[in-house]
Amino acid sequence: MNVINPRSGVSFILKKGQKLKITDIEGEQVADLMCYNLLDKQEYLSSGRTIDYAETIFLTKGHPFYSNRSNVMFNIIEDTVGRHDFLLTPCSADTFRIIYGHEHPHRGCFGNLCEAFKPHGIAPDSIPITFNVFMHVTVNGESGKVDVLPPKSKAGDYIIIEAEMDLLVGLTACSAEMSNNYAFKPIGYEVIE
Repeated sequence: MNVINPRSGVSFILKKGQKLKITDIEGEQVADLMCYNLLDKQEYLSSGRTIDYAETIFLTKGHPFYSNRSNVMFNIIEDTVGRHDFLLTPCSADTFRIIYGHEHPHRGCFGNLCEAFKPHGIAPDSIPITFNVFMHVTVNGESGKVDVLPPKSKAGDYIIIEAEMDLLVGLTACSAEMSNNYAFKPIGYEVIE
């Protein structure tokens, strides 16, 4: 298993038919996932289309994840947690400045993804909402207020996705305090043939 250190990120290629296992090694740690069509990086993972076609914000095993062009990019084929987020943007220096009041903010998952994708020619403005694996977000039905709660994932919990096209994947060990119950831990991942 490969390990992403706390508050960092990586990028790698996931070929069509390959599976990606993402593991919460210690528990209560979010991983932000973003992907692009390897052959045409103008095609990318779309929160809006995925939620629209699934008719739910609670995405889990059996749900296909769509691109901005309505093509299936991957499917979740195993999920030991069943609760993730596809509403909120990756945390960033601005997140820490605006929400947490940090004067010298960490670059966050957004900055880590920018760094990981830079060698592949993906600019910061081309990084949209990420699929936030293990993130526990609730929406109040009356007010619409969004709350970020501690992840439901325990040590060893995982999801497995299967690629439906050749993908360039970015993956982080999330840097936001609230998302991870105020502790920063590593994320494990492995590509399965």
